Formats: sequence, structure tokens, C-alpha cells
Amino acid sequence: MAGLMDVALLVPPLVAGMVIGYYLRGKKLPNFGKLVLGIILILIFSLGFSIGLNSELLGIMPSVGFNALMLLVMALLFSILFVKAARKLVKV
Repeated sequence: MAGLMDVALLVPPLVAGMVIGYYLRGKKLPNFGKLVLGIILILIFSLGFSIGLNSELLGIMPSVGFNALMLLVMALLFSILFVKAARKLVKV
């Protein structure tokens, strides 16, 4: 039930942002790129901080990292193979 409560906390800010964005879409607004980048960097730092505090998670990181690497390699490999096959099929 905690997962549903977490999602319920995310929905109101999302909806509020959509509504405000809808009403401000034709207006001249400042570029929020640097602000958004700063917030993303803070979020990434806090994620790394919480991972660093969790010794159990740090213990399984090598196997998780290896699995993620294998998933990445396989996705790239099969993407390349399917693109080559599709190009031959379409004769591009």
C-alpha cells in the first residue's frame, strides 16, 4: 500500500504543473534550463547519497552493474542487427 501512497504524492504536483503550463504556453517565459539542470543534479546527488548509506545495496552493486551492462550490450547488439536486417529487407 505504501507504493500507491508514494504515487499519490506525485500526482498533484504533476497535475498542477500541467495546468500551469497549459495556461502559460503562449507567454514569453525565462529559460529554466539551468534551474532544471541544478535540480536534476541535486536529485542525482541525493540518490547517490542514499545508495552510499545503504551497505546492503552497496554489496549487490557489482552484480547489478554487471547485469545492467549485459542488458545494455544485448540491446545495442540486437538493435544494430535488426536495423541491418530491416535495411536489407527494404533495400535502403
